Amino acid sequence: MSPAYDQQNGLYAPLSAFSKGYLKRDGHSIYYEQSGNPNGVPVFFLHGGPGAGCAPVHRQLFDPRKFHAIFMDQRGSGKSEPYASIKNNTTQDLVSDIEALREHLNIDKMLVFGGSWGSTLALCYGIAHPEHCLGFVLRGIFLGTAAEVNWFLYDMGRFYPEAHERFVSYLPEGQRDDLLAAYHHQLTSPSHTVAMGAAQAWSSYENSCATLAAEHRNAGNGALSLALIEAHYFMSDCFLAENYLRDNISTISHLPAEIIQGRHDVICPPHSAFDLARLWGQHASLHLIDNAGHSAFETGISAQLIRSVNRMLDRIA
Repeated sequence: MSPAYDQQNGLYAPLSAFSKGYLKRDGHSIYYEQSGNPNGVPVFFLHGGPGAGCAPVHRQLFDPRKFHAIFMDQRGSGKSEPYASIKNNTTQDLVSDIEALREHLNIDKMLVFGGSWGSTLALCYGIAHPEHCLGFVLRGIFLGTAAEVNWFLYDMGRFYPEAHERFVSYLPEGQRDDLLAAYHHQLTSPSHTVAMGAAQAWSSYENSCATLAAEHRNAGNGALSLALIEAHYFMSDCFLAENYLRDNISTISHLPAEIIQGRHDVICPPHSAFDLARLWGQHASLHLIDNAGHSAFETGISAQLIRSVNRMLDRIA
């Protein structure tokens, strides 16, 4: 490991971005930053949600001597402006933003690294632009299907019944038959108070199910962008045809993929990762991490992410 690796925390030491900026796109200002070695192997980090945004700790997943890490807050997320905007905000728009930023930074080919929704977006980008991808590091696989969305809304409660009860009971009794429609209605309310109340309930539900420890976790400052943009995407089937990713994996299956999945991930259950690895074939390596749930910083997950991204240096050599 690099001298910058922090053995105690299992991550590389905190570091600052060497460059920050905004890319103007369709009424959005897309925030991005770069860290590590400008001459290193480019790796494009895609955050989850949609709507979660990047955080400084994400820089600590990449060896700063070896990698040129690029981070982008997707439309409406993080430091991108306008905040929590769903206007001109689709999967295709985000893929276009990634490609525009790649061109802006004059990068020919890059590793694509994404977790949860970020894995969905990484696959979408790869299918659209395979010629600019070196390979993929994917965590907590979400393939954007109706079944996965319904699992999140309804069936996750089989494992986290307390969190699900809070999620459902936030809504008036007459609005509980269609949780997504009811939450979407409140999240898009012109009343900031109504929208924020629904956002806190939605985000708290998700956060409370993200790790093995079944704790009631309050939502952070990004609650509105996370909840609103997720509901917006879910209402539109993630702007993907059903089984779009499964049906198009052959476009990128010649490229190497490292797939990291918590065995006890309840938000994105492991069968999606297993299916993805099976469809990908010989160039995919699946790592099922025991004693881990969904979060990138669960025990074993972050360590495997670091091993996998470093392993990519040999696989693309």
